[in-house]
Amino acid sequence: MSKDYKTVRNAANDEFVEKRSRFIGYVKPVTTEEEATAFISEIRSRHWDARHNVYAYSLREGNIKRYSDDGEPSGTAGMPMLDVIVKNEIVDVCVVVTRYFGGVLLGTGGLVRAYSQGCKIALEAGEIILMQSCLICAVRCNYNQYGKVSSLIMETGGVVDDTVFESDVQLKFHIQPELLAQLNKRLADATAGEIQAEADGEDYFIAETE
Repeated sequence: MSKDYKTVRNAANDEFVEKRSRFIGYVKPVTTEEEATAFISEIRSRHWDARHNVYAYSLREGNIKRYSDDGEPSGTAGMPMLDVIVKNEIVDVCVVVTRYFGGVLLGTGGLVRAYSQGCKIALEAGEIILMQSCLICAVRCNYNQYGKVSSLIMETGGVVDDTVFESDVQLKFHIQPELLAQLNKRLADATAGEIQAEADGEDYFIAETE
């Protein structure tokens, strides 16, 4: 599995006014071009009366990056938005900035700044998150060991996703690959070698923050 990556948590929007022009930045997490184009179409339909609906998106799969100036002077809108996305190393994201023209020309530099700002506030509204590649693991223990095992998983950097209470206890958790050996050593030390966690696949999870 490839390395960790940044994306946005959810769809969101924010807006500002610059010299009477209203800029509305929309963002949505997407994983395919179909999802990106559907989102762009949705915003265009919603703001059919706007002068411009400029977009930029970046996808992990195939390293695809696309943008459109949607009628603004070439290089003043879509590319600056894509630059914001790329410089922040964000992928699987689509941003659309809608502009209602206010009658005052912003000039080339003004447009670049406005569309960059529209993209930036949209990304912030969507909440930038780090997705970490983790092992999906499981471990079984008896009821007397449960408290200790659960604590060791969390102390070593794992996150418990599910706990099944039957004749014994099964804890399902995810942990960064480089931490599993350390966890298993601590489990072995705490249970006289009785317990070891086993990995059963790999997936991305939102990195836990303090």
